[in-house]
Amino acid sequence: GKFIEVDNREMKEKNPWHTPVTIIISVIGVIAIVALVTVAVLQNRPLPKKYKYGIVLDAGSSHTALYIYEWPAEKDNNTGRVQQKHSCKVKGPGISSYASAPLKAGESLRECMQEAKQWVPEKRHHETPLYLGATAGMRLLNMENSAASEKVFGAVEETLQKSPFSFQGARILSGQEEGAFGWVTVNYLDDRLKQGLETTGALDLGGASTQISFVSDQFDGSESLNNSVTFRLYGNDYNLYTHSFLCYGKDQALRLTLAHQTQSGPESILDPCFNTGYTSTRNYSVLYDSPCVSDRKPQNAPQTFTQQGVGNFQECQEVVKKIFNFTHCKYTRCSFNGVFQPLLQGPFGAFSAYYFVMNFLNLTDTSISLDTVKAKLERYCATPWSQVTQQHPDTKVKYLAEYCFSGTYILTLLTNGYNFTSETYSDIKFIKKIKGSDAGWTLGYMLNLTNMIPAEAPDTPPLPHAGYVSIVTVMALLLFILFIISLRPLWPRCSKQPQII
Repeated sequence: GKFIEVDNREMKEKNPWHTPVTIIISVIGVIAIVALVTVAVLQNRPLPKKYKYGIVLDAGSSHTALYIYEWPAEKDNNTGRVQQKHSCKVKGPGISSYASAPLKAGESLRECMQEAKQWVPEKRHHETPLYLGATAGMRLLNMENSAASEKVFGAVEETLQKSPFSFQGARILSGQEEGAFGWVTVNYLDDRLKQGLETTGALDLGGASTQISFVSDQFDGSESLNNSVTFRLYGNDYNLYTHSFLCYGKDQALRLTLAHQTQSGPESILDPCFNTGYTSTRNYSVLYDSPCVSDRKPQNAPQTFTQQGVGNFQECQEVVKKIFNFTHCKYTRCSFNGVFQPLLQGPFGAFSAYYFVMNFLNLTDTSISLDTVKAKLERYCATPWSQVTQQHPDTKVKYLAEYCFSGTYILTLLTNGYNFTSETYSDIKFIKKIKGSDAGWTLGYMLNLTNMIPAEAPDTPPLPHAGYVSIVTVMALLLFILFIISLRPLWPRCSKQPQII
């Protein structure tokens, strides 16, 4: 036999892969798959972020602060993380101190409102909610002189209504709200609510009041009525114990201790809570012009008294303890002044004045023992006033003078007041910010008013972005392979060996 040569040209003609129709179909198939994958990637890539904003003014007893928050616009009510973008401290004292000149309360806010206009994009101004919440300073003014309190609010509202933002009103927060929203802020920023983790208790110390809030399962009967708040957040229920003590913020507590030391109307006192060598002349009527102490003003007292520092931590602690009532308690357990408090549970974040005072005293590290903390504070209180002023030339004398008292007051409040022990003291963490946002009630307040924390857990996409793209790609490849297999009847027969005859 002999070989029969097969013409290459003939094979090409018989091979359907070389027909124009097949080539066109194959090219279209590949283009379709590339397009499918490209569309999937483009469709799901992150778009340039658009943000929404909210502004809250915290009108505290000693000063006012403005906070601007931002969050991704498209994730408004679901998973968008709210963060603090900017804060502005209003110059001058708190709005409650403008009782005799209410218009100045409104004027004091203008500079920070101008600043807010720069920080929030202009096209968002009209839709940005603006809130003002006043706390214990205004609570006290309202108790003492409600007409003056209304005038201050009137002046403040007039200024805020003139801003380009969407003003939602100014009001006094109750102590319970202040405590509860502080707790929400701390746990929201730490992502504890969304993930259903163990929550952190909140300890807040202002100038005129102090709040404690923590989740507890130990309420019993009537004890819980005044001190319990129930939240449903992200599908979890939280039974929150929260109590606010008006007049037990650090500034009013100082008045209480001074009032205790001047009951007999003396012309001078030796004060263990101020450094040795410190002297100050105080006015009786100024000291007693707060509702916290006004009913105690001694009769026939001189106009002024001299306060001389002795700088003795142990004695200072004894003076401070006298402003609390630890004996009267009709419940299973109390903090002080006959107020029910369940057993402390979990870790705690202590912020506002707790942080600022302990940070100045270099005592924010709670891993050191309580005895060591007391020893360090004892040394600080015993430091002569001349040395203290020399070491801190840039600190205002008013604040500098009060650190021995404030530090002693904080330790007494935490241990004797709220029942923290040498063992549980390390559960406290002194904090200023969490992930760039200030700890405090303002964020929790805005989240609540804008319904930004859903009661039920938000829906999440079944697949993350990368998983979605991978699945689309795999499916596209499968389509391609199936497409090729579907052309099998047309596959070339040229792979068969030439026949031998």
